[in-house]
Amino acid sequence: MNLLKLAWRNVWRQSRRTAITLVAMVLALVVELLYAGLVEGLVYGMEEDAVAYELGDLQLVDPDYPTRPSLYEHMPDSADYISTLEGEGFQATGRFFAGGLAASGELSAGASFVGIEPERDAATMDLNDAIAQGEWLDAADPEGVVVGRGLARILELELGDEVLVLSQGADGSVANALFRVRGILFSVAAGLDRGGLLMTEGAFRDLMVFDGGAHKVLVRTPRNLGLLKAQAQIETALPTGEAVQVKTWKAVNPMLAQYIDSAASIVVILYFIIYVAVAILILNAMLMAVFERIRELGVMKAIGYGPWQVLVMMVFEGLIQATVATVLGVLLALPGMAYLQTVGVNIGSLGGMQVAGMTMPAVWQGYYTPAGLIAPILMLYIITVGAVLWPAIKAATISPLAAMQHQ
Repeated sequence: MNLLKLAWRNVWRQSRRTAITLVAMVLALVVELLYAGLVEGLVYGMEEDAVAYELGDLQLVDPDYPTRPSLYEHMPDSADYISTLEGEGFQATGRFFAGGLAASGELSAGASFVGIEPERDAATMDLNDAIAQGEWLDAADPEGVVVGRGLARILELELGDEVLVLSQGADGSVANALFRVRGILFSVAAGLDRGGLLMTEGAFRDLMVFDGGAHKVLVRTPRNLGLLKAQAQIETALPTGEAVQVKTWKAVNPMLAQYIDSAASIVVILYFIIYVAVAILILNAMLMAVFERIRELGVMKAIGYGPWQVLVMMVFEGLIQATVATVLGVLLALPGMAYLQTVGVNIGSLGGMQVAGMTMPAVWQGYYTPAGLIAPILMLYIITVGAVLWPAIKAATISPLAAMQHQ
């Protein structure tokens, strides 16, 4: 306790120098807290959008479908799989896929036709909430379709316009039909945005002369259940010998998963760069404090203070400054964190930009949790202790005789 009191007195002995050091530490911490939450908000939002709109937490697919996607590579027993999954406490919905041509007037473009059971899909996924204009699919309106924003722009489609689709049916016949634009999606994912044309399951089956099961079963898991545990539980629940693969969203879209992992590394690198500058300032301040107090340190050692006690006292001085900076930094950052999480930053023309297959939102919001505060604060303490160690070791190794002779 005596060493702590001495350290507290020494910190405030040179109040101007301490104030300069604290300002640098506080500013660094505020920047780190705000930036870390913004990056976390970006990657969390992209992950949530990918999972909620397009991928699901996990997917059930025919083993051949990932490498050879085709109308014919479907799961005949997909309805049974969905019943099994719901019995295990998961939410699940089937989706049907085919490719073809969409045309309006003299304009045409390649499109991906997605068959959806509107009510079940809305209860499982969030794509029904991504309607920019119009309404979601309705089984009572099989001629109404929802199109991606990019496809609507290419074909110059508006609500109520007719769109002709052309493909090849499962029986080899020409599949063509005239649909009406019922809704237009926000820009949520590259594939859906550029070529997505969503229709009801019934309309898909009629168009493609398709009586098979779903091409994908999208699964949402409880939040407290990890992906790998959920995957193992589903694989155990499915009947043995079934020709079906259970894949996590990270396995389905490894590029997005890698981007999210690399974003966390970028934050750590920024921590290091900013805190190194702070560490240099702390090191300089502590070295000056040691040289100014050499005679005093010599007296302390002469009256019985050991090297370890001197070293601990110096470390306490650094920790006191880090603690004061943490309290001030968190208090100053709180209003900014609240604003960024609730209001966010309008990034203007960057909104809608594709990153790893997902679309950046027009408003970039932060994501802040108590756990998110730990890393920047902990790193501040580590850098502070690291910067103090050298001056502390020099102070601890000073001999009383040399200190008394110091001019």
